[in-house]
Order: sequence, then structure tokens, then C-alpha cells
Amino acid sequence: MNNLKVIIVGSGIGGLTAGIALRQAGYEIEIYDRVRELRPGGAGISLWSNGVKVLNRLGLGSKMAAIGGLMNRMQYRRHTGELLNDIDLAPLIEEVGQRPYPVARADLQQMLLEAYGEDVRLECKCVGVHQDATGVTAYFENGHTARGDLLVAADGVRSILRQYVLEEKVEPDYVGYVNWNGLVPVDPELAPKDMWMIYVGEHKRVSLMPVGGDRFYFFFDVPMTKEDAQQAGDIRTDLTVFFTGWADPVQTLIQRLDPEKTNRVLIHSVGPLSRMVRGRIALLGDAAHTTCPDLGQGGCQALEDALVLTHYLMTTNLGIEYALKRYERERMERANPVVEKARRRAEQIHGKDPNVTQQWYDQLASEKPTDVTGAIAKIILAGPMR
Repeated sequence: MNNLKVIIVGSGIGGLTAGIALRQAGYEIEIYDRVRELRPGGAGISLWSNGVKVLNRLGLGSKMAAIGGLMNRMQYRRHTGELLNDIDLAPLIEEVGQRPYPVARADLQQMLLEAYGEDVRLECKCVGVHQDATGVTAYFENGHTARGDLLVAADGVRSILRQYVLEEKVEPDYVGYVNWNGLVPVDPELAPKDMWMIYVGEHKRVSLMPVGGDRFYFFFDVPMTKEDAQQAGDIRTDLTVFFTGWADPVQTLIQRLDPEKTNRVLIHSVGPLSRMVRGRIALLGDAAHTTCPDLGQGGCQALEDALVLTHYLMTTNLGIEYALKRYERERMERANPVVEKARRRAEQIHGKDPNVTQQWYDQLASEKPTDVTGAIAKIILAGPMR
């Protein structure tokens, strides 16, 4: 189909990438967001090869490589520092055909904004929609209205438009742990600069991975009840208590992080959902499938959404609703299993069943490195970017 006008609600990774892909297809695009100022949600993100391939397809490969971290190996260590597994990522890169790139979210957001090339209309909270036989009208809290041939609801984990599409309210589900994340300068006292370092123990986790600008993206995970998770204390004090007795690099990281620039996030999941489309309105990204970060696939699934949506709109003349149904079918078959697998992985890592978590620790110490990379490759290659 040609000459479409698309309204996009939400300017996160999925919304911006959809805007870029659809604009490259020749469509007229308007992107709206409820926020007053565009700020990335979190410090960093791991973009595995399937997500990077989408950006390559959109002509952003060299720019992505410039801002991404060079990650050649990953290591798992016990919380006290002993090596569990040392994994060369070269076999993974060879199997899937693309290097992964951990990246600072602010850098990724800026790259996508520049590639989109138009202003995002801020302070526009979409509070309702109406569709008819010829298009969709979006209504905003500030009184503005926008009309297009279709609407992409990329408004995140707490999507307002998800209820309209599903015809029922689905709340994000707290998955049982809190994550602190931020950026610190690269230093060999923390980890080798080309390595993803992961410490595990006591149902907790600490991770360092390289991003552009000679920095590490770090995170700490601590399981806790929803009630306890609501009680946020001083960041450095809390982390010092939670990670008492952990290896020296973990203690160094706690002292070097900037509490004012460290995010504290209660991790939630949404899905799998029963549908992603209603008429001319399609959910995309976290609005459709908020994924626990334990597989590193949340952002990648949003990127895949954007490309698949564009593909079906471009390659049929049977109508918008037909194209969106094709999009829905393919993306539900792909993204819903990823949501479920990521949730199981989160539970395995964070001690929902302590026996299962201990078995995982034991497995890390004994499994072949190629088994680890093979499992990652299987997830990557199950999607459209093979």
C-alpha cells in the first residue's frame, strides 16, 4: 500500500524505529509522546544480533557500531569471585551473522531521533481513539486531535491504548526483583573492557558490559517482595548491605557509581497477550509484550515489530486491517514465547524456587561455553532476522 498516514503514540525504541521504517517506506508519520522531555528509560540496553540487524536494514549499521560496545567474551563468576564459565562470543557471532552491541540508551535514543529526522510532538498524552471505515482519530489530553489511516500504539509498559485494543485492562505484573542500573568509566579493576562480566549468588546478580565511550553499563539485581521493593533507601547504602561479602570488583563498582545517575527499577512483565491489533490500531513494543530483561530481548522485539509491521503494510494491497492481522499473527508467534521464556529465566536467576536457582549455578560451572552461545543463537534465529 502507498500514501498512508500513520499516527504513532510513543517515542521509545519501538516507536522511533517504527517511525524511521515507515518513513523510509514513503509514508507520512506523526509521533506523539506524553512526556515533557525525552529521556531514556534506563542507562543501557543489550542489543543482540537480531535487533542490530534491524538497524542495519534501516541503514544505521555504521552508526550503531560507533555507539555500541565491543563485547568479545562473557564470564560468569560466583559472587565471591571464583570463575564459573568463560565464554568466547566468536562462535555466536559467526552462527548468527552479526555482532551484538550493548549501548547506552541515551546514545541509542539520539541516534534514532536523528534518523527519524522530524520533531516528536511532546506533552501529548493520548487518552482515547476512535476508528471508522476510513481511518483513526487520536484524542489527546491537551485538546489536540490527530487523524491517520492507522495508529501504532507504542506507549510502553503502562500503555493507555492497550486496554482499547484488548477490550480489557491488563496491568503490568511485578516479577519479584529490583534492578539498579547506570554507567561507569571502563577500568580493568572492574572487568576487561571487551567482556560481559556477570557475578551470581544468593539469588542476586551483578553485571558489567561495555558500551561506547569507554564505559560499562552496570546493573544489580536483588529479589524482594513488592512491599519491600516500594521502600527505596540510599542507593549506595542499600547496595553495600545487599552485596556484603561479594567480590572486590563488585565493592569497587558500588563505590564508583554515581547515585544521582543510578536508576532503581521494579521489574515488570506484560503478556503474553491474546491479541495485538484491533481494526486499524496495532500495539508495538512494550505495549504488546513487556519482557523481563533476563534474555536481553525486550528492545530487540520492539525493533523486530517495527520492521515486520512495515513489511506487511508495504507488501499487500488487500487493506490495512489485513496487513495488521498478518503483523499480529507473526509477532504473537514470535514475541509471546520470548515473554514466557524471559519470565522463566527471571524466576530461575532470582530464586523463586531456590533449588532451581542452585541447579542453574551448578549448570553454569559444568556446561560447555558453546552450549551457552548455542542457546542465545537459538533465540536470535527464531525471529525474522535470520
